Amino acid sequence: MNLRRRPDRRAHIAAQLPAGLSPVYTSDWDGPFDGRSLSLDQLDRGGYRLFPWEIESDNPWWSRPLKYGEIGCSLAHLACWRHAAELGADYTLVLEDDAVTPVSLLDTLLTRLKQLGAPAPFELLYLGRFPLYPDQPAYLPDGRPIDGMVTPGYSHCTFAYLLTRAGLDAVLSARLESAVVPVDEFLPALYHPHPRLDLQRRFPPCMRALAFEPALVTQRDKNDAGSDTEDSPFVTEPAGDYLPSA
Repeated sequence: MNLRRRPDRRAHIAAQLPAGLSPVYTSDWDGPFDGRSLSLDQLDRGGYRLFPWEIESDNPWWSRPLKYGEIGCSLAHLACWRHAAELGADYTLVLEDDAVTPVSLLDTLLTRLKQLGAPAPFELLYLGRFPLYPDQPAYLPDGRPIDGMVTPGYSHCTFAYLLTRAGLDAVLSARLESAVVPVDEFLPALYHPHPRLDLQRRFPPCMRALAFEPALVTQRDKNDAGSDTEDSPFVTEPAGDYLPSA
């Protein structure tokens, strides 16, 4: 996940990727991904609708408008899911360009997937995240505990995660394009009842999630890397009605 105007961040993530991966970069695609140049008119022409985001709340992320950078980030993730679905791969690894990966990333991931067995006991696997609600122990279908992994509670951050083919079906079936919210809020809503009832109604849980604990992938400090999501204007114009769930 990378913006065309940030070749520095692309170079950072490219230098870390294992030789066995064949990465695809969103900076090679044309799309409404950059919050600095995004507009409601552009979103409307693309067929995207925004969820009515701002509410009265003590949560500072909910009591203010969406940022264009948040919208662009969500649409970049959506574009990745659509592309992966077309390829038909069994697993899709998504990394944002501020992810910090270990040298052993691919070996560790493949080893853990083999240990988990097939079919995978998850649709979403966090390689790194910021937990907000308590996690729970993780178990295989036969009841054996999964060492080094948890069943995640409500969590933020989408800088590193894996989706199965069923996971891709789940995220695409939720139709994020018709009710755009930050992807940080969208993904946890699909495996954990969202603490906002309006989001919980629009995006009810529909998949299983696991998370590496401790994290396999971490994130660069924003003081070092900056934040293309946060360094963007708020949506201040009135948006059209979002489309309810089918």
